[in-house]
Amino acid sequence: MGFFDKFKSSRDIAKEEIKEVPWKLLSDVSQLDKILEESKSKPVGIFKHSTRCGISKMVLRGFEREYDLDDEKASIYMLDLLNYRSISNEIAAKFQVFHESPQFIVLENGQTKNHASHQSISVDQLK
Repeated sequence: MGFFDKFKSSRDIAKEEIKEVPWKLLSDVSQLDKILEESKSKPVGIFKHSTRCGISKMVLRGFEREYDLDDEKASIYMLDLLNYRSISNEIAAKFQVFHESPQFIVLENGQTKNHASHQSISVDQLK
């Protein structure tokens, strides 16, 4: 351990403070029925993310910075819109929400409880 290893930058400290988000990949339309069932025991969030969109990336980073929930309190899924657009279309139909990107949908008791897009996305919606 060198002398400079004792010092941490503000960036290193910030990284330590961020709780890792326990993302589950949403990659098959058959998962939607399981997600609905799961929402009967705890809230479930679906984050629809466009991997080529700067705004979507910015919103995702902000969401991850503020995320502070335990797995027991909520489940969180990530949908890559570019690779799984058909799943996004099924989400819009099944959960009765218009497609937006980025978009965050909260399910509770088998129903859509809340949804938001762009800068309106917040961890508080899942809480």
